[in-house]
Amino acid sequence: CRYTLASVLCVPLPVVPASKSPTKAIEQVLPFAREIVELVLNGLGSETMLVPRTDLEELSNFFKVLRQQVLLWMPDGPMPKNMYSRECKRTDTWVWELHEMSMNLLKRVDECLKRLEMDLSSFSSDTRGVIENQPIWATRLHILAILTELDFISGIFEDVAHHLRFVLLAHNAPLNALVRCSKRNEHLQWLMKHKDLLCFEARRNLVLMLFSEGKDDYGELHEMLIDRSRLLDESFEYITQAKPSELHSGLFMEFKNEEATGPGVLREWFCMVSQALFSPQQVLFLPCPNDQRRFYLNGTSVVDPLHLKYFIFSGRVIGLALMHKVQVGIVLDRTLFLYLAGRSITLEDISAADPFTYASCKRILEMGAAEIDDLTLTFSRDIHTLGSRKTVELCKGGQDISVNISNREQYIDLLIKNIFVDSISDQLANFAKGFSDILANPKHREVFFGCLDLEDFDRMLGGSNNTINLKDWRSHTQYNGYKEKDRHVNWFWKAVESMPVEQQRQLLFFWTSVKYLPSEGFGGLSSKLYIYKTTESADHLPSSHTCFYRLCLPPYPSLKVMQNQLQKITQEHVSCSFGTW
Repeated sequence: CRYTLASVLCVPLPVVPASKSPTKAIEQVLPFAREIVELVLNGLGSETMLVPRTDLEELSNFFKVLRQQVLLWMPDGPMPKNMYSRECKRTDTWVWELHEMSMNLLKRVDECLKRLEMDLSSFSSDTRGVIENQPIWATRLHILAILTELDFISGIFEDVAHHLRFVLLAHNAPLNALVRCSKRNEHLQWLMKHKDLLCFEARRNLVLMLFSEGKDDYGELHEMLIDRSRLLDESFEYITQAKPSELHSGLFMEFKNEEATGPGVLREWFCMVSQALFSPQQVLFLPCPNDQRRFYLNGTSVVDPLHLKYFIFSGRVIGLALMHKVQVGIVLDRTLFLYLAGRSITLEDISAADPFTYASCKRILEMGAAEIDDLTLTFSRDIHTLGSRKTVELCKGGQDISVNISNREQYIDLLIKNIFVDSISDQLANFAKGFSDILANPKHREVFFGCLDLEDFDRMLGGSNNTINLKDWRSHTQYNGYKEKDRHVNWFWKAVESMPVEQQRQLLFFWTSVKYLPSEGFGGLSSKLYIYKTTESADHLPSSHTCFYRLCLPPYPSLKVMQNQLQKITQEHVSCSFGTW
């Protein structure tokens, strides 16, 4: 039967010499492909737009065989349109028939996306994110699977790529909605070529699919028992000694002599370890002069004999924080981001990390020929390390090559490459390796960073650095035992409103172990926040269950008493260690 044949065809075919005509096997496959395309078209054209999974699998398997044959027949890239028209006598019938089937599928997908766009347009922009999370969207993900097949075909036929891009551009809103609610088992990396059409949330979901899904069973998690007084040393041992596959399952975190466990404790650990790793005292990273949240690699890190292992550790921690969707309040400089993406670093990219070199290079580009000659620069640079100085050539024989008006741009390019890549190549490679270890496929590091803009990565890793929006905070809080209009609730929010910003952050951290909110604010958290009424007396402090974003608040007799009790729990040494679980 057709399904059995499709299952057999999913086994990789042996490579055969290129042929000018399709084999008998391909000619026999074509009628089955035509039949399954008709079934898929009928499903997409129905009121529900549903297509059975078995039909999608058959479509993929038959198209794969036909696609392979075309590539064997013409391996040099997309065929121009005149080669697969019905009028072209040189082309075998099955080639233009495959093209025709592909275009029919694309037209039908275009119609489906139009219908989805109409569904979306009936909702306000404020509620679209909620609509995308409804179960109905999970039944539309097969549209992305068909688009994936069409993307493969676009590498064969010149106009399919053009029409595919046009369809994606025309239906940007439903495309983003589908990508945002896609799951990790979707093969959607091809959409990264169209990242300019995707919103931040869609791009974020695409790259998060590159991590392993993790385990829900605590028994399969990588367990860590950390002494707070030896936070960095013990965390280093636990993370660096683990195999990447062990870390892919997820982390289970406990602090010694403390009862609290679970996601809240893990969020706290991520923030504490990240802040410690990126502290200037560790000499691994340096903050950018004009942005103390943004870091680049420290070239003098060689003073620490373990620095390369610590860079692996750092890369793993950053990858794990992203995998667990924890914002740590730290962002990477553009030079480091571009290296991880496999892209070249230009003069404009270094302005944040090294404003002095940036300004010097800009001046060189503005100078006349005589001014440059007066500088007596050569294609070399002096490096000062551990009290000694050495001269490094930027290219072979660089000390004997003078910088002039003709070669100054080449000099600047080589200087930037030496400062931000060559001179710290070991540190970069180890940091990159650590990050790659956390991906499901280590080879996908450049794919991960290539799909994002630096601003995207900032939002994913650093979170929001803005003042906390109290209206947003209050609207995302629910109550148990209290009612929203109770005097104790009003006192609570008056007390919060009177706090300085840093004290508000400490309260939020005590309550949730979230030190840095997602860029979307409270709406980006995994659930609402909760205030539970307790029966304890007024001399008891509030407590929290950070895993569930739950604050347990006694019914204090006055606003002043409540303010005093909240003041006590928002001291930093308390807010970092007082939650329950």
